[in-house]
Formats: sequence, C-alpha cells, structure tokens
Amino acid sequence: MNIHINGQAYPISQAEGINVSAALTFHFETPQQSTFAVALNGDFVGKADYDTTLVKSGDSLDVLQPIQGG
Repeated sequence: MNIHINGQAYPISQAEGINVSAALTFHFETPQQSTFAVALNGDFVGKADYDTTLVKSGDSLDVLQPIQGG
C-alpha cells in the first residue's frame, strides 16, 4: 500500500487502510509539534476526525502549516 503526504510517496506494509493520526507519524515525529491543517484527497479533515478517518492505498494527504505575513 502506498500513500502520498505533501507529494512524497510513503510505502506502508499494512494491506488495509490506516487512520490519519497513524499516517501523520510518517510526516512528523510527533504530530502535536506544530499547528497544521490536513486535507485528504482535497477534503479538509478536522482534528477530531483523525482517529476515525481512514487513509487507503493511493490516497493523498496534504499537511498545511500557517504562514505569517502581511
């Protein structure tokens, strides 16, 4: 199974889907280290739904961090 996070492919040994929280461990050492938003295949996923939203083979996660400026 392969998923993409911010365009980078991550092969996962599990045959079935994993939840967003588990998928984020491939991108962050600790997902709580910063403020960010997540989109799964272009759809926003609220933080309360990370544990119940499944990521399947071929899915794409976008992790977006705020940018300060004026």
